[in-house]
Amino acid sequence: MRLATWNINSIRARLDRALAFVERSGVDVLALQETKCKDDQFPREPFEQLGYEVVTSGFSQWNGVAILSRVGLADVEVGFPGQPTFGDPGVVEARALGATCGGVRVWSLYVPNGRDLADPHYAYKLDWLARLRDQAGQWLADDPGLQAALVGDWNIAPLDTDVWDLEFFAGKTHVTPAEREAFRAFAEAGWTEVSREHVPAEHTYTYWDYQQLRFPKNQGMRIDLTYATPALAARVTGVSIERVERKGKTPSDHVPVVLDLAD
Repeated sequence: MRLATWNINSIRARLDRALAFVERSGVDVLALQETKCKDDQFPREPFEQLGYEVVTSGFSQWNGVAILSRVGLADVEVGFPGQPTFGDPGVVEARALGATCGGVRVWSLYVPNGRDLADPHYAYKLDWLARLRDQAGQWLADDPGLQAALVGDWNIAPLDTDVWDLEFFAGKTHVTPAEREAFRAFAEAGWTEVSREHVPAEHTYTYWDYQQLRFPKNQGMRIDLTYATPALAARVTGVSIERVERKGKTPSDHVPVVLDLAD
């Protein structure tokens, strides 16, 4: 089984690239983030014609997550239990979508950005991660043999070498001790960040801003990551970061991360 995650940064703007990617890569399951469309605006039919079932969660032109699967799609869950709200009135944003695909519980996650350390969105981000961690720990406690993956755009660079210039990020989100501790908490709950295990190289990025020639200069961040339960981590035979998808016409600012799983 081949599982991929990709912050597509608008599925309607990058539909052709997404279709070309699934055909080229042969992925069985694709988790998308930042789809930026309502459910009824998602271009399902082209993927369905390729044999994928599609489930989405999108309420507006912001955020949005989706899962595409050609190995089955069951037990769909929009949002995780306890997912916090944001804004006034509080809204559960379209940032988490779960489904069972080929026996693997897949969660497509678009973790809040945080915006600025003084912004309410930063506190929301930490709360969001803490509640997800509590739920992830409970899932594993309830079923130690669970095969599950938390995939997506975590909006956290866990290591200093996951950003191109640590000084540039001083006083900004994505690299703060609190965010990094929130990320490590999933490992403490028994989950394994498998992309790091299989692609440990330093300064290997998954995101490059569109501004100031960040991609040609390789001034990026590694923020698209995958936590797996022990049972699923044992099945991972390889991980690839598809850097080529940042090249060419109208790319997303993120690239896909692909996991290969043994049967």
